[in-house]
Amino acid sequence: MDIDIRGPRFGAAVTTAVLAAVLITGSFWLLAAQALVFAAGAALGVRRSPYGLLFRLLVRPRLGPPTRFEDEAPPRFAQGVGLLFALVGLVGYGVGPLWLGMAATACALAAAFLNAVFGYCLGCEVYLVLRRATG
Repeated sequence: MDIDIRGPRFGAAVTTAVLAAVLITGSFWLLAAQALVFAAGAALGVRRSPYGLLFRLLVRPRLGPPTRFEDEAPPRFAQGVGLLFALVGLVGYGVGPLWLGMAATACALAAAFLNAVFGYCLGCEVYLVLRRATG
């Protein structure tokens, strides 16, 4: 299924803010909430994730109609990658070492920032490389 390309970028912008807040506060629970958002995006698709729903209900009606679409599979895979980093971060923040939580969160933050600001989705690129490698 194709999706409006602006939706994942909106989600990446919100994710960037959340992950920056996690690094500033060291909040295990805020990272856990973001992990749930990643899990929903990976399991249900980015259109049905919490940030996807926010985009569809509150943001998209204020924008013009979409002019570009993309396959949902790469951003969905990227949500799974984000979930993996969030889970590693939760281990670091929850049981230690703290540097592990901070490093995993910082990596996820960097990827979300690249998507939000430049439209470059690292997880999507990994998905495409894996697809090409497996035929």
